[in-house]
Amino acid sequence: MDALGIINFEDSTATIDGLGEYRPVPAMAFMGRYRVIDFILSNMTNSGINNVHVYCKEKPRNLFAHLGTGAYYNINSKRGELRILYGEKSFSSPVYNHDIANFVLNMQYIEEDHNPYVIVAPSYFIYSLDFNPVLKNHIESKADVTVLYTNTNEAKERFLGCDVLSLDKDKKVTGIEKNRGNTKSKTISLEAYILSKKLFIDLVNKAAETSSLYWFKDILRDSVGELDIRGYGIRGYVGCVNSLANYFRENMELRDMDKAKQLFKEDWPIYTQTNDSSPSKFVSGSSVTGSVIANGCLIEGTVSNSIVSRNVTIRKGAVVKDCIILPGAYIGEKAKLDHVVVDKYAVIHHVKQLNGTDDNPVYVKRRDRI
Repeated sequence: MDALGIINFEDSTATIDGLGEYRPVPAMAFMGRYRVIDFILSNMTNSGINNVHVYCKEKPRNLFAHLGTGAYYNINSKRGELRILYGEKSFSSPVYNHDIANFVLNMQYIEEDHNPYVIVAPSYFIYSLDFNPVLKNHIESKADVTVLYTNTNEAKERFLGCDVLSLDKDKKVTGIEKNRGNTKSKTISLEAYILSKKLFIDLVNKAAETSSLYWFKDILRDSVGELDIRGYGIRGYVGCVNSLANYFRENMELRDMDKAKQLFKEDWPIYTQTNDSSPSKFVSGSSVTGSVIANGCLIEGTVSNSIVSRNVTIRKGAVVKDCIILPGAYIGEKAKLDHVVVDKYAVIHHVKQLNGTDDNPVYVKRRDRI
């Protein structure tokens, strides 16, 4: 495929309280065994994109450790390369740490890439998509920019803070604004853009000259009247991980097999770093219903409607309901958890009951002991 893949980082509207203190959004655990970035990266590599740049805004250690050399993601080792690019420059304020600044700092790698097209997409939108027909459509339409979108009737509760597109009958973008949750039906931009590498570089430079606080999406919004920007709609499951409540919701929804089948397809593997640990052990008297349990766990208590990651221990008498438990956590005897996100290696032993809600799950800090 004649395109450079650029996995962009999230903007300030994507804030995952608690989890975000320890790792960037792309490196967050998802569905027990994946990370958020695995989905867009697998889309690119499955589409035949062999050169991929991953931009990391901050806290890069977890992302580096997870992605490694890219060997897990079916990148052609002879013709392809995965680059994890970090700004390195210290910014006087977080508002200056945006995608345009990082593109400028790493422009050499973009200019040296031989591909004539660029596909720019963030990781916090989760979906399965072959980019080949999208690029073909972009070339045939002779559009300057093609942007992916999905239609939703749940815009009052979901995709809050995301870009919303206004389209004419030819799917030309006539306006871009934010989803404020004021109406239920919206055309949500997935912030995934297909354009020529030359135009991409020109827009990055124009954004840097226009404002030192501009993101790439800002210069596109300014250019709606000047450029031919076309929408390309996708169907099927689309999730957005831009808040703790949405992180919780997307994990919980994918326990539904019908929704999961829209994302996890037999002919479209989702790659991730493998972990060769032992199978999970379910002792006599334990109960597990409606849940996803990763390998390496010890389950002695009751688990219902939950996502349990690798190497988690749930002791006798404990009840875990509608929860997300990250790797290595320990849930002690007779603990009662309802709508709780437990971060890695946390120990819940002395506190016997924690209750949250769908919109406000309780978060237990990484390596905390309570």
